[in-house]
Amino acid sequence: MRQDASTPGTAARLVLVGLLLAMVAAAWLRPLEGAANAQVDAGLKRALISFASARALNAAISLAQGTEIAVQPAGVGVNLSVGQVLDPLNDLVERFADLMLMASIAFGIQKVLLEIGAHWAISAFLSLLAAVWALSFLGRGRAPPWLSRLLLVLLLTRFAVPLATIGSDAAFRHFMADDYAASQQVIEHTAGGAARLGPPASADAGLVERFKGWLETQGVEWKARFEQLRQTVEQATAHIVKLMVIFVLQTLILPLLLVWGLYAVARGVLVPR
Repeated sequence: MRQDASTPGTAARLVLVGLLLAMVAAAWLRPLEGAANAQVDAGLKRALISFASARALNAAISLAQGTEIAVQPAGVGVNLSVGQVLDPLNDLVERFADLMLMASIAFGIQKVLLEIGAHWAISAFLSLLAAVWALSFLGRGRAPPWLSRLLLVLLLTRFAVPLATIGSDAAFRHFMADDYAASQQVIEHTAGGAARLGPPASADAGLVERFKGWLETQGVEWKARFEQLRQTVEQATAHIVKLMVIFVLQTLILPLLLVWGLYAVARGVLVPR
Protein backbone atom coordinates (compact mmCIF):
# COMPACT_ATOMS: atom_id res chain seq x y z
CA MET A 1 0.00 0.00 0.00
CA ARG A 2 1.30 3.43 -0.92
CA GLN A 3 2.20 5.65 2.04
CA ASP A 4 0.76 9.16 2.26
CA ALA A 5 3.43 11.85 1.86
CA SER A 6 2.25 13.52 5.08
CA THR A 7 2.55 10.29 7.08
CA PRO A 8 5.79 10.09 9.13
CA GLY A 9 8.21 7.31 8.41
CA THR A 10 8.88 4.43 10.78
CA ALA A 11 11.92 6.09 12.36
CA ALA A 12 10.03 9.34 12.93
CA ARG A 13 7.13 7.42 14.48
CA LEU A 14 9.43 5.60 16.87
CA VAL A 15 11.14 8.85 17.90
CA LEU A 16 7.81 10.57 18.53
CA VAL A 17 6.44 7.64 20.51
CA GLY A 18 9.68 7.50 22.51
CA LEU A 19 9.31 11.19 23.39
CA LEU A 20 5.71 10.59 24.43
CA LEU A 21 6.76 7.69 26.68
CA ALA A 22 9.42 9.91 28.26
CA MET A 23 6.76 12.52 29.03
CA VAL A 24 4.52 9.86 30.57
CA ALA A 25 7.43 8.75 32.75
CA ALA A 26 8.05 12.38 33.74
CA ALA A 27 4.38 12.72 34.68
CA TRP A 28 4.84 9.99 37.30
CA LEU A 29 8.42 10.74 38.41
CA ARG A 30 7.67 14.49 38.73
CA PRO A 31 11.16 15.90 38.05
CA LEU A 32 9.83 19.41 37.45
CA GLU A 33 7.53 19.84 40.43
CA GLY A 34 10.22 20.44 43.07
CA ALA A 35 11.88 23.27 41.15
CA ALA A 36 8.55 24.78 40.05
CA ASN A 37 7.13 24.82 43.58
CA ALA A 38 10.33 26.33 45.00
CA GLN A 39 10.27 29.08 42.39
CA VAL A 40 6.59 29.83 42.96
CA ASP A 41 7.27 30.11 46.71
CA ALA A 42 10.18 32.47 46.04
CA GLY A 43 8.06 34.60 43.72
CA LEU A 44 5.21 34.71 46.23
CA LYS A 45 7.64 35.81 48.94
CA ARG A 46 8.97 38.62 46.73
CA ALA A 47 5.45 39.78 45.91
CA LEU A 48 4.44 39.80 49.58
CA ILE A 49 7.58 41.72 50.56
CA SER A 50 6.88 44.32 47.88
CA PHE A 51 3.24 44.49 48.97
CA ALA A 52 4.29 45.11 52.58
CA SER A 53 6.77 47.77 51.44
CA ALA A 54 4.07 49.46 49.37
CA ARG A 55 1.67 49.53 52.30
CA ALA A 56 4.39 50.91 54.58
CA LEU A 57 5.26 53.60 52.03
CA ASN A 58 1.58 54.46 51.61
CA ALA A 59 1.16 54.80 55.37
CA ALA A 60 4.31 56.93 55.69
CA ILE A 61 3.26 59.26 52.87
CA SER A 62 -0.24 59.61 54.30
CA LEU A 63 1.24 60.43 57.69
CA ALA A 64 3.59 62.99 56.16
CA GLN A 65 0.74 64.60 54.25
CA GLY A 66 -1.38 64.69 57.38
CA THR A 67 1.42 66.33 59.34
CA GLU A 68 1.88 69.06 56.80
CA ILE A 69 -1.83 69.72 56.57
CA ALA A 70 -2.00 69.96 60.36
CA VAL A 71 0.47 72.87 60.43
CA GLN A 72 -0.94 74.59 57.39
CA PRO A 73 -2.82 77.25 59.39
CA ALA A 74 0.55 78.82 60.22
CA GLY A 75 0.24 80.54 56.87
CA VAL A 76 3.50 79.42 55.29
CA GLY A 77 3.04 78.08 51.76
CA VAL A 78 5.37 75.13 52.25
CA ASN A 79 2.67 72.73 53.35
CA LEU A 80 0.52 72.76 50.25
CA SER A 81 3.57 72.31 47.99
CA VAL A 82 4.74 69.25 49.90
CA GLY A 83 1.26 67.77 49.69
CA GLN A 84 1.20 68.33 45.95
CA VAL A 85 4.55 66.58 45.57
CA LEU A 86 3.49 63.56 47.62
CA ASP A 87 -0.03 63.11 46.27
CA PRO A 88 0.90 61.66 42.81
CA LEU A 89 3.36 59.27 44.44
CA ASN A 90 0.72 58.18 46.94
CA ASP A 91 -1.72 57.40 44.11
CA LEU A 92 0.95 55.39 42.32
CA VAL A 93 1.87 53.53 45.52
CA GLU A 94 -1.77 52.54 46.04
CA ARG A 95 -1.92 51.10 42.53
CA PHE A 96 1.42 49.40 43.12
CA ALA A 97 0.09 47.80 46.30
CA ASP A 98 -2.98 46.56 44.42
CA LEU A 99 -0.75 45.07 41.71
CA MET A 100 1.45 43.36 44.30
CA LEU A 101 -1.65 41.84 45.85
CA MET A 102 -2.74 40.57 42.42
CA ALA A 103 0.77 39.20 41.81
CA SER A 104 0.59 37.33 45.13
CA ILE A 105 -2.76 35.88 44.07
CA ALA A 106 -1.27 34.88 40.69
CA PHE A 107 1.56 33.00 42.40
CA GLY A 108 -1.00 31.33 44.66
CA ILE A 109 -3.00 30.25 41.60
CA GLN A 110 0.15 28.82 40.04
CA LYS A 111 0.71 26.83 43.24
CA VAL A 112 -2.79 25.34 43.06
CA LEU A 113 -2.46 24.56 39.34
CA LEU A 114 0.83 22.78 40.02
CA GLU A 115 -0.89 20.58 42.57
CA ILE A 116 -3.81 19.85 40.23
CA GLY A 117 -1.54 18.99 37.31
CA ALA A 118 0.59 16.68 39.47
CA HIS A 119 -2.42 14.69 40.73
CA TRP A 120 -2.17 10.97 40.08
CA ALA A 121 -5.49 10.92 38.23
CA ILE A 122 -4.12 13.27 35.56
CA SER A 123 -1.01 11.11 35.18
CA ALA A 124 -3.10 7.94 34.98
CA PHE A 125 -5.44 9.34 32.34
CA LEU A 126 -2.44 10.70 30.40
CA SER A 127 -0.75 7.27 30.50
CA LEU A 128 -3.88 5.50 29.21
CA LEU A 129 -4.50 8.03 26.47
CA ALA A 130 -0.83 8.03 25.42
CA ALA A 131 -0.89 4.23 25.08
CA VAL A 132 -4.01 4.33 22.87
CA TRP A 133 -2.54 7.18 20.79
CA ALA A 134 0.83 5.38 20.38
CA LEU A 135 -0.82 2.16 19.19
CA SER A 136 -2.93 4.03 16.66
CA PHE A 137 0.00 6.14 15.53
CA LEU A 138 2.37 3.19 15.09
CA GLY A 139 -0.25 1.11 13.31
CA ARG A 140 -1.72 3.65 10.91
CA GLY A 141 0.87 6.41 10.91
CA ARG A 142 -1.70 8.96 12.10
CA ALA A 143 -3.94 9.00 15.17
CA PRO A 144 -7.54 10.26 14.97
CA PRO A 145 -7.62 14.08 15.27
CA TRP A 146 -9.93 14.02 18.29
CA LEU A 147 -7.54 11.67 20.10
CA SER A 148 -4.55 13.86 19.29
CA ARG A 149 -6.37 16.96 20.52
CA LEU A 150 -7.35 15.27 23.76
CA LEU A 151 -3.78 14.11 24.29
CA LEU A 152 -2.60 17.67 23.63
CA VAL A 153 -4.95 19.04 26.31
CA LEU A 154 -3.73 16.49 28.85
CA LEU A 155 -0.07 17.18 28.11
CA LEU A 156 -0.61 20.91 28.57
CA THR A 157 -2.59 20.30 31.78
CA ARG A 158 0.26 18.21 33.15
CA PHE A 159 3.33 20.13 31.99
CA ALA A 160 2.42 23.67 30.87
CA VAL A 161 2.35 25.27 34.33
CA PRO A 162 5.62 23.71 35.62
CA LEU A 163 7.49 24.56 32.42
CA ALA A 164 6.08 28.09 32.27
CA THR A 165 6.93 28.64 35.94
CA ILE A 166 10.49 27.44 35.52
CA GLY A 167 10.93 29.43 32.31
CA SER A 168 9.58 32.70 33.73
CA ASP A 169 11.69 32.31 36.88
CA ALA A 170 14.80 31.69 34.76
CA ALA A 171 14.06 34.92 32.87
CA PHE A 172 13.64 36.74 36.18
CA ARG A 173 16.92 35.48 37.61
CA HIS A 174 18.93 36.29 34.48
CA PHE A 175 17.38 39.60 33.44
CA MET A 176 15.35 41.13 36.28
CA ALA A 177 16.72 40.03 39.67
CA ASP A 178 19.22 42.90 40.01
CA ASP A 179 16.63 45.52 39.03
CA TYR A 180 14.18 44.02 41.52
CA ALA A 181 16.69 44.14 44.39
CA ALA A 182 17.73 47.72 43.64
CA SER A 183 14.16 48.98 43.21
CA GLN A 184 12.95 47.21 46.34
CA GLN A 185 15.74 48.84 48.35
CA VAL A 186 14.78 52.28 47.03
CA ILE A 187 11.13 51.74 47.99
CA GLU A 188 12.07 50.77 51.53
CA HIS A 189 14.44 53.77 51.81
CA THR A 190 11.74 56.10 50.51
CA ALA A 191 9.29 54.80 53.10
CA GLY A 192 11.75 55.61 55.87
CA GLY A 193 12.42 59.06 54.45
CA ALA A 194 8.72 59.90 54.13
CA ALA A 195 8.13 58.84 57.72
CA ARG A 196 10.72 61.42 58.86
CA LEU A 197 9.34 64.20 56.69
CA GLY A 198 7.20 66.11 59.16
CA PRO A 199 8.52 68.65 61.67
CA PRO A 200 9.13 67.51 65.23
CA ALA A 201 6.15 68.02 67.53
CA SER A 202 5.91 68.69 71.23
CA ALA A 203 2.83 67.74 73.18
CA ASP A 204 3.08 70.87 75.35
CA ALA A 205 3.33 73.38 72.52
CA GLY A 206 0.48 74.81 70.53
CA LEU A 207 0.12 74.40 66.80
CA VAL A 208 1.57 77.76 65.77
CA GLU A 209 4.31 77.61 68.41
CA ARG A 210 5.40 74.18 67.22
CA PHE A 211 5.70 75.34 63.63
CA LYS A 212 7.51 78.55 64.60
CA GLY A 213 9.93 76.55 66.68
CA TRP A 214 10.55 74.26 63.78
CA LEU A 215 11.29 77.23 61.50
CA GLU A 216 13.68 78.69 64.07
CA THR A 217 15.64 75.48 64.42
CA GLN A 218 15.64 74.60 60.73
CA GLY A 219 15.93 78.05 59.14
CA VAL A 220 16.05 77.76 55.38
CA GLU A 221 16.95 74.08 55.62
CA TRP A 222 13.38 73.17 54.69
CA LYS A 223 14.16 74.24 51.11
CA ALA A 224 16.93 71.68 50.87
CA ARG A 225 14.67 69.08 52.45
CA PHE A 226 11.92 69.91 49.99
CA GLU A 227 14.28 69.58 47.02
CA GLN A 228 15.57 66.29 48.40
CA LEU A 229 12.01 65.10 48.80
CA ARG A 230 11.20 66.03 45.20
CA GLN A 231 14.20 64.08 43.90
CA THR A 232 13.36 61.12 46.12
CA VAL A 233 9.78 61.07 44.83
CA GLU A 234 10.97 61.12 41.22
CA GLN A 235 13.42 58.31 41.90
CA ALA A 236 10.84 56.26 43.79
CA THR A 237 8.33 56.69 40.98
CA ALA A 238 10.75 55.25 38.43
CA HIS A 239 11.55 52.26 40.63
CA ILE A 240 7.91 51.59 41.45
CA VAL A 241 7.10 51.48 37.74
CA LYS A 242 10.08 49.17 37.20
CA LEU A 243 8.82 46.79 39.89
CA MET A 244 5.35 46.83 38.36
CA VAL A 245 6.83 45.90 34.97
CA ILE A 246 8.87 43.07 36.53
CA PHE A 247 5.89 41.48 38.26
CA VAL A 248 3.59 41.85 35.25
CA LEU A 249 6.21 40.17 33.09
CA GLN A 250 6.80 37.32 35.53
CA THR A 251 3.21 36.58 36.50
CA LEU A 252 1.34 37.33 33.28
CA ILE A 253 3.17 38.02 30.04
CA LEU A 254 6.02 35.48 30.20
CA PRO A 255 3.85 32.56 31.44
CA LEU A 256 1.26 33.22 28.72
CA LEU A 257 3.94 33.43 26.03
CA LEU A 258 5.55 30.21 27.24
CA VAL A 259 2.24 28.35 27.41
CA TRP A 260 1.36 29.60 23.93
CA GLY A 261 4.77 28.46 22.64
CA LEU A 262 4.35 25.01 24.20
CA TYR A 263 0.87 24.74 22.73
CA ALA A 264 2.08 25.73 19.27
CA VAL A 265 4.93 23.20 19.33
CA ALA A 266 2.82 20.35 20.73
CA ARG A 267 -0.02 21.05 18.31
CA GLY A 268 2.34 21.11 15.38
CA VAL A 269 3.73 17.68 16.36
CA LEU A 270 0.55 15.91 17.49
CA VAL A 271 -2.08 17.51 15.26
CA PRO A 272 -0.34 18.23 11.93
CA ARG A 273 -2.40 19.80 9.16
